[in-house]
Amino acid sequence: MYPGKHASERPDHPAFVMAATGETVTYGELEARSNRLAHLLRAQGLERLDHYAIFMENNARYIEACSAGERSGLYYTCVNSFLTAEELAYILDNSQSRVLIASQAKREVALVALKLCPDIKLCVIVDGPGDGPTVVNLDEATAGYPATPIADEYLGTPMLYSSGTTGRPKGIVRPLPPDKPTEHLPIFAFLVKLWRYRDGMIYLSPAPLYHSAPQAAVSLTIRMGGTAVIMEKFDPEQYLQLVAKYRVTHTQLVPTMFSRMLKLPKELGEKYDRSSLEIAIHAAAPCPVQVKEAMIAWWGPIIHEYYGATEGLGFTACDSAEWLAHRGTVGRVLMGDLHVLDDDMNPIPPQTPGTLWFKTATPFEYFNDPAKTAEARSADGVMSTVGDVGYVDKDGFLYLTDRATFMIISGGVNIYPQECENLLITHPKVADAAVFGVPNADLGEEVKAVVQPMPGIEPGPALAEELIAFCGQHLSRQKVPRSIDFEAELPRLPTGKLYKRLLRDKYWGDKKSRIV
Repeated sequence: MYPGKHASERPDHPAFVMAATGETVTYGELEARSNRLAHLLRAQGLERLDHYAIFMENNARYIEACSAGERSGLYYTCVNSFLTAEELAYILDNSQSRVLIASQAKREVALVALKLCPDIKLCVIVDGPGDGPTVVNLDEATAGYPATPIADEYLGTPMLYSSGTTGRPKGIVRPLPPDKPTEHLPIFAFLVKLWRYRDGMIYLSPAPLYHSAPQAAVSLTIRMGGTAVIMEKFDPEQYLQLVAKYRVTHTQLVPTMFSRMLKLPKELGEKYDRSSLEIAIHAAAPCPVQVKEAMIAWWGPIIHEYYGATEGLGFTACDSAEWLAHRGTVGRVLMGDLHVLDDDMNPIPPQTPGTLWFKTATPFEYFNDPAKTAEARSADGVMSTVGDVGYVDKDGFLYLTDRATFMIISGGVNIYPQECENLLITHPKVADAAVFGVPNADLGEEVKAVVQPMPGIEPGPALAEELIAFCGQHLSRQKVPRSIDFEAELPRLPTGKLYKRLLRDKYWGDKKSRIV
């Protein structure tokens, strides 16, 4: 998120626009703001390779909070803005952050967390009042600093955390060379070419900025001299309105956003001009085949998909034509060396699901956690995994079947719940669905579904029976849920990832299981 030469060549060009308010920050303004904040961080004693954290909803000060670190040689951790004080404190402590940048909306949670984090010496509130020497307002704290760069600029980078859907979040740290901020890490040059980023592009970001994908996309947009339109939160009709209003050329979404747009009344879906769109990328969660087919039919062959963990182990991608020829794929490997292995680390034949291991494309470690780093690597240290399960077809295209941690073992049969989830979400009465294993005295586990009905749909036994019958028409008996419960809203992270553990743990209680 480094403004670079664009701040001097066209200071009045919009770097980003906030969708709800229309507030626009130019390249010149972003340069001045991020420079002042960089001076403040240096004054707090943060030197190259030190750490600070950002805990905010999407707002107009988020980008400069990142940009200051990117030009100071610092690791900055963008924290999930929905965390509790205890969860935030864990990340602040684990990341060894020394400064916390937060918003007024997150102030209460931040201040509670700080009581548990004695190493945080300063909390900067970007849009609220200060409170003594250790809690300060951003503009007041930076007013005395120059709008010009610090003397010792270096390239900084995010140190993001895994989502924590299967346990404690883990900080993902990469080596950071002593380069100037005009440079960027090699992975970004690869992404610019793949995603066709260009000067003058208009990027619509509908996702939280604390997540790796929007982080990278907005950062690259600004480095390329484009304009990022940042949604404070996703709304399907507002998203389409923004595409038309700003003549958006590039965007990145998650499958749940596709589903919500597809379920808009047809007249709304066709109301807004989408002709400016050049490429729409999606990732973060598997996309049901029916949803992807409907999106390509609606938007045309501009839908691109990729698969890659935040850890950067490897990277696969496909365009619309490749996906239509290999429905359900997440693409071919473009970075890293993929191996599909069984539990004994033996290769598995094509078309057979196994755990995905990569000879890592980019080096990484779990920060301050050598045990977790070693756990994610093969015995010889050559390969790494995040526990995803999938297979490769005869043409070399990868298909995901599930996270290994949520595989259901029922009567000795391995069942991957993603297939049932993908089916349920296509039912017109279903807004969202989660499928997982629950205890069964005879089988060990049985298949359970928890469904969020569409607005106006009455949950209850009749709907459960209808959905079970619907699954039975399309899935083998072993994969069909034996029962369905209902929730007003499923705990899906704003990034699109389903926080399934929260649902599943209600049914397991203190029982022991191989499911972690």
